[in-house]
Amino acid sequence: MHILWDFDGTLMDTYPAYARTFKQALDVPQSEEEIFSLLKVTFGHAFQALGLSREQIERLRFLERRLEPEEFKPFPDVEKVLAAAELNVIMTHKNRDGALKILRAHGLEKYFTEIVTADDGFPLKPDPASYRYLHEKYRLDLAVGDRELDILPAKAIGIKTCLFQNHTPGADYYVDSYENFFSVVGRKNDV
Repeated sequence: MHILWDFDGTLMDTYPAYARTFKQALDVPQSEEEIFSLLKVTFGHAFQALGLSREQIERLRFLERRLEPEEFKPFPDVEKVLAAAELNVIMTHKNRDGALKILRAHGLEKYFTEIVTADDGFPLKPDPASYRYLHEKYRLDLAVGDRELDILPAKAIGIKTCLFQNHTPGADYYVDSYENFFSVVGRKNDV
């Protein structure tokens, strides 16, 4: 199976560290859990909902880049799925250096044939341009993400979709853990 992966919240459990950083850096009444929920929609949504100034956003981006790669953990059993897949690629809004540092810290870089990041100049999701590029190059079978934003580009170009820890209507498959991933989505011939 050829799988396109989102990064934050799909491969790596990054949102708790981001929510903690937001809470520590900003004087906002929201709890880490409330900030987490806002971030799960999009960072832009969180910025707007929290009424952040440009200076606050820049400070958060600076602090985010200073987080240690070890502060982000891969989701349990995701490495087993990566190892079993025939091919894995990533499309993330994260910058390349940040994504690679985290993958390397956890020994996961070896599983990816290509990583498309914000540095590559594609329009942001949900625009399907980056997905189209990867699909034309690798004939993808499935796109996995944790937000509707991650599956919309795949649906636009006809790739099957899987939402992780999110049951928003519209995905072809839903998984809450990677332990039973292939029993839910099947193997290449089933997708």
